[in-house]
Amino acid sequence: MCVVFFLNLAADCNAVLKALQPIFQEQGMTETVHNWEDHGYLATYIKKNGSFANLRIHPHGLVLVDLQSYNDHMKGREETDQKLKKKYSQRFCNPSPSSPPPPNRLPTILRGGVIDRYWPTADGRLVEYDIDEVVYDEDSPYQNIKILHSKQFGNILILSGDVNLAESDLAYTRAIMGSGKEDYTGKEVLILGGGDGASNIDQMVIDGCKKYMRKTCGDVLDNLKGECYQVLIEDCIPVLKRYAKEGRMFDYVINDLTAVPISTSPEEDSTWEFLRLILDLSMKVLKQDGKYFTQGNCINLTDALTLYEEQLSRLYCPVEFSKETVCVPSYMELWVFYTIWKKQMEV
Repeated sequence: MCVVFFLNLAADCNAVLKALQPIFQEQGMTETVHNWEDHGYLATYIKKNGSFANLRIHPHGLVLVDLQSYNDHMKGREETDQKLKKKYSQRFCNPSPSSPPPPNRLPTILRGGVIDRYWPTADGRLVEYDIDEVVYDEDSPYQNIKILHSKQFGNILILSGDVNLAESDLAYTRAIMGSGKEDYTGKEVLILGGGDGASNIDQMVIDGCKKYMRKTCGDVLDNLKGECYQVLIEDCIPVLKRYAKEGRMFDYVINDLTAVPISTSPEEDSTWEFLRLILDLSMKVLKQDGKYFTQGNCINLTDALTLYEEQLSRLYCPVEFSKETVCVPSYMELWVFYTIWKKQMEV
């Protein structure tokens, strides 16, 4: 647990130290204090049960409290946190009219818990989710599969550390299907990826989703074949090559395999080669007037998105594209989606 205060004043480090020392001393913790004249204090506290705390007081006003303990010492940690909050309120939040403004107290950061609530965004920011339950956690031959429950977003599918889809994310599904502008009646549609219901290489993703992500996939995964659909548990590349050889053509190809790579070095990242192969094969099975839908990545990854658009000019056939930006709730960032189609040749 890490508690952060920022005092909006040139802090009296000694006064802050004296105000917070009793909290740790009451816990029976052994104290060691380091004083660096113009650089504030570092106080360390150690308890016989293995718990320890670091209290760092900076002269410019930043106060960091880092408490580390095992799960069986959770109660003591929570008690210490409550005492810190109380001391913070009493000592710093009731200023006199002549006092400086009250300090900011940032939310507590909890690390190493049974449920990991911190997940990175595509552009490298660490965001905290309101996770309260591990619904599913298994390793397949291809990846780690987690389904976590969020109070705000419902169940969230996370594959090898990447947030994929939550029950709240109808905006994602709508965007990757053309944002409601398409009529799929009587059309041939090929979906690549989409472990919540489509052509997918990982049976365990499908098993987890059909049990715990039913708000997103409904009952379509209860049977892998229906009157108007078939779910293939296969590598999509051989499937695409087979369809191309057979001359099978589709009105729509929806690629939900992977986002545009964060790396902007195609020669060093094999994902770029994979994307180009998928694009070329998809164009070979896409009708001349068909459309190809796919996700891009976070809107902040401008270099990666630009590089992806450059790849589109290198396909075996000329294409055109459009894009739109959509807010996907559980991603906590704006996401770019692409529509790609074959360029109509002038006669």
